[in-house]
Amino acid sequence: MLCLVPTPIGNLEDISKRSLQLLLEAELIFCEDTRVTKKLLSLLGEKNNLDFKDKEYKSYHSHNEKKVLETLSKETFTKNVVYVSDAGMPCVSDPGATLVDYCIKNDIKYDVLPGANAVLTAYAMSGFVSTTFSFHGFLDHKGASRASKLNAILNDDKLGILYESPHRLAKLLEELKKEAPNRTIFLAKEITKLHQTTYKNTASNLFEEFKDINIRGEWVVVIEPLEISGTHLELKDIQDLDLAPKIKAKLISKLTGQSTKEVYQQLLDKI
Repeated sequence: MLCLVPTPIGNLEDISKRSLQLLLEAELIFCEDTRVTKKLLSLLGEKNNLDFKDKEYKSYHSHNEKKVLETLSKETFTKNVVYVSDAGMPCVSDPGATLVDYCIKNDIKYDVLPGANAVLTAYAMSGFVSTTFSFHGFLDHKGASRASKLNAILNDDKLGILYESPHRLAKLLEELKKEAPNRTIFLAKEITKLHQTTYKNTASNLFEEFKDINIRGEWVVVIEPLEISGTHLELKDIQDLDLAPKIKAKLISKLTGQSTKEVYQQLLDKI
């Protein structure tokens, strides 16, 4: 059997008793980085008076998963097998999904434990009342694909949540200031860790606050959705936007009540 076990994203106290028990019983542990997992289990062992010795560890990450999958068989999962990523929930901007898919296709029993997750924690911390959101992981570092993705997030009627590294947060805030200066942004730094900090302000104000400081830590960014209503956004406003037809069709559909497919075809006919 395979069990996907979430690990703490900062505070070791966030590990569940059930997770500790499965890690204790595990014979084979697939992990994103064996060194990180061994260090984590050493700390958890000391803290909880547990012995995590005599485990078999195998590296399983985005660069080798296809190769590792070719070595697996149903026999592999007659053992107690666990998968953990370096921190947080497997499969959420972390490896693990291909192992789950392998189990489904080969009728192998598996389970996924609930646990620490930066996306949901930041969503709950943000104070936004929107009930829907889209998660985008890390944006591309640069280029047209980054600009296109950010543009889509800013023109979506759902909260946009993404991760950002310390050396690119300033760039993101500058982009947000340029494209949507009055949009409210929520920032969460080092969630559950000693230096956890949160900020909520307009993109413009956050840019001014951060432009002269040395930014450190890992960040979750929550972006207020585009408010779509007849009062604040007119049909002509959307028609004039430089957006991909599919995105524009979705926005017009929300405003007019027409089907997205119908609007999309009308836009294509005008090209």
